[in-house]
Amino acid sequence: MHLRHLRLLDFRSWPLLELELEPGVTTLVGRNGHGKTNVLEAVGVLATLRSHRVAAEAPMIRTGAETAMIAALAHNAGRELTVELALNSGRPNRARLNTSPCRRLGDILGVVQSVLFAPEDLALVRGEPAERRRLLDELLVQRRPAHGGDLAEYSSVLRQRSALLKSASGVLRRGRGEEAEAALDTLDVWDGRLAQLGARIVAGRVLLLEELRPLVVDAYRGLAPESRPADLAYRFRVGAAPEESELADPELVEAVLLAELGRRRQDEIDRGMSLVGPHRDDVVLSLGDEPAKGFASHGETWSFALALRLGSLELFRADGIEPVLLLDDVFAELDRHRRAALAAAATGVEQVLVTAAVGEDVPDGLRGVRHDVVMTGEGAGRHSDITVSRRPAGRHDEIAGRHDEVMDDDQNDGDDDTAPSTREVHR
Repeated sequence: MHLRHLRLLDFRSWPLLELELEPGVTTLVGRNGHGKTNVLEAVGVLATLRSHRVAAEAPMIRTGAETAMIAALAHNAGRELTVELALNSGRPNRARLNTSPCRRLGDILGVVQSVLFAPEDLALVRGEPAERRRLLDELLVQRRPAHGGDLAEYSSVLRQRSALLKSASGVLRRGRGEEAEAALDTLDVWDGRLAQLGARIVAGRVLLLEELRPLVVDAYRGLAPESRPADLAYRFRVGAAPEESELADPELVEAVLLAELGRRRQDEIDRGMSLVGPHRDDVVLSLGDEPAKGFASHGETWSFALALRLGSLELFRADGIEPVLLLDDVFAELDRHRRAALAAAATGVEQVLVTAAVGEDVPDGLRGVRHDVVMTGEGAGRHSDITVSRRPAGRHDEIAGRHDEVMDDDQNDGDDDTAPSTREVHR
């Protein structure tokens, strides 16, 4: 797939961006802090309904505005689709597909599909479990949008169950009287729903990992042939965890979660928080017999992070999908060998968007159409702008269909006001 046109309105540093795109490589060159990464972030938000940089919408809305809008014309599976997403401050986010309002944000998932590699990806190896869980969940949502609904509902159940544990911990600790019995009955209901949704999430992650693992292992071997072999394993955090292969059965996982919730109930009551569920799981990355976190060298860490993204790209390709590849200021951080490996992987991708502080950091074969990005204006009026656009010599222009309609929330009467925000869909 590829994008034909991208429009940003009041998105971060861009009061307005109208960017025509083509298959092939587009490079955005500009100094750090001038807004080029914001463009790639916007594409990622359309693909996954979340930012790779922040958890909330507010930082993505330009100062002084109440709404940021991202719109794209996408060529996907032989069809051209218009997708729009409005990020609202203090109100539910809104989406449109081919100018029709969507009742749920998840209705636009799958229109834009992307794989992003950025310096922040080092946190996949060095960071907390949430980073690795997010990797699996983002891939799942793009391949199976219904997973986004499970995540949103699970997040809601988790918040309400945790609130019950926190507010009723005193009553539950005493464990006497009708009030305590009512609280325990309510907790039983939430336990059942958490286990049901959690089982679907765990099973989906494990099935995905079975497909992703060999692709990542092969990619890492090519990037770091002298290093120890890489591996990935799902850590299901319960007292007596079944074998990973058994976790693909949601009925078994649900039973295990219910048993663990019963076993840990007093701990949860004492601490006033939910201690059981897929929000506690991890993906263990290892090199040889050691965990990559804490034991990998700097070069090995870069190689593992890059292998995770290259494996994700190959996973889409195995589905017959060519996602948009987003490379955010990474070539300056890579050594010659890893830079060449990434450039080789990107060469055959239908559409690649690259950012760089210095154009010469981008390998020759990946420079394509170049746009120079600068920050202009003063004070509150400072904003990003494209000053120069250059095309490779001898390349003919293609005119992408322009999309000039700005979403009007006031006409979105058919929307469901209870639709989850971006943050609620992927936490």
